[in-house]
Amino acid sequence: MPRASACRRCAANGETGDAILTITRIIFTALLAVALWVFATLLARAEVRILASPGGQVGPFIDLFDKVRASGERVVIDGPCLSACTLVLSVVPHDHICVTRRAVLGFHAARSIDRRGKIYAEPEASRLVLEAYPGPVRDWIARRGGLTSRLLLLRGRELTAMYRPCR
Repeated sequence: MPRASACRRCAANGETGDAILTITRIIFTALLAVALWVFATLLARAEVRILASPGGQVGPFIDLFDKVRASGERVVIDGPCLSACTLVLSVVPHDHICVTRRAVLGFHAARSIDRRGKIYAEPEASRLVLEAYPGPVRDWIARRGGLTSRLLLLRGRELTAMYRPCR
């Protein structure tokens, strides 16, 4: 006994509708594959966006940037990245960093604060941090007198001469 068809036109022609179902499955599978490919592409283009970071303790920044480097994510500097935040330049590969027109990098000498709130200079830590920065950044800092308690701000054309603008 022939199978009943879900398609009136198919039934009129004596077809069972299997061909229509097969084509529908192929189209559905192709659309699903395209959707999954788009989703995977979006995940592969994940990024970390720095909108405003005043800095802070060095350890958590190094841990974060180590994870970002390991993930292969791109870092978009899209606002102030001050103090310990600038360690991103030392940890994340140069080709994984881009800057927007709002990006500002702020550098100063390393320091520590005791329990009473007194600030102490850390010249050895400042030397190590400076050595870890990429050459163009080190040179820029040196031309401005080196790392001191004064905040040095790198932005605009000087910054985009060192790091590519984000697209």
